[in-house]
Parts: sequence; C-alpha cells; structure tokens
Amino acid sequence: MKRGTPISEIMTKNVITLNTTDSLEIAERLFKQNHIRHIPVVSGKFIKGMLSLTDLLRISFADAVDENEDYVDTIVYNMFTIEQVMAKNLVSVNSKATVKEVAEILAKKEFHAIPVVDDNKLVGIVTTTDLINYLLEQFEN
Repeated sequence: MKRGTPISEIMTKNVITLNTTDSLEIAERLFKQNHIRHIPVVSGKFIKGMLSLTDLLRISFADAVDENEDYVDTIVYNMFTIEQVMAKNLVSVNSKATVKEVAEILAKKEFHAIPVVDDNKLVGIVTTTDLINYLLEQFEN
C-alpha cells in the first residue's frame, strides 16, 4: 500500500452541489439522477453544509418513490429548507491530507462523506465508498 497518498488522488473533483436557496425537491432529484448519497451545500465556492440522502429520508418518504419517477409528493419538502435539514458543523480536510488521515476520521465519526476544502473553497468530496474502492485497488496490485 502506498504510504502518504494524498486524498486528492481518490476524491471526487467534479462535485455535484446544492445552493442554500435550492429546494429539497431539487436535492432529491440530484440524489436519484446521479446515484449519490451526499451533496455539499454551497454559497458560491464556499461550503455551508452537507445534505445526505439519509437527511431527506428522515423527513419524507423519498425512498418509497421509484428513482425513475419524476413526480414526487413534495408537501413535506415545502415545510423545510435545505439549511434546516443539512448538517452544518462539518469536519473537512484539505487536498493534501492523506488517505490514512481521512480513513481515521471516517472510522471514528458517524458520517460517510467529508468535504475537501482548500483556502476555504470546496475542491472535492471523499466518501467511505471512495476509500473502500482505493483499498480494493491495493489488493489488485
């Protein structure tokens, strides 16, 4: 296994994001269309929070709707804003953090994605899935 591998090598760089002014309906559509579970919430390039699919499921029946279906009963979504539902006290890392450092954070915390932030700007996201895929690659070599 390569020691000191920077997280920038395995993170997702083209991050799908939400704005604080977007609706939860838009968020659900992004989760389903892109088959993802975490979306950073930004204002410009600055991260304000993280919304997870689990956050949405806590307030709705989003999982009961077919992912190919466009229409969703959004009554419950109109009762909340993204800012009310998203996680605000985020742990983030910079792109030079090592894979080991990020793995240690994820192993100790109760979340599954970490924003990667350089100079207060979002540059990527790393998830437990990214780490597992990286580890699997190590076994192939």
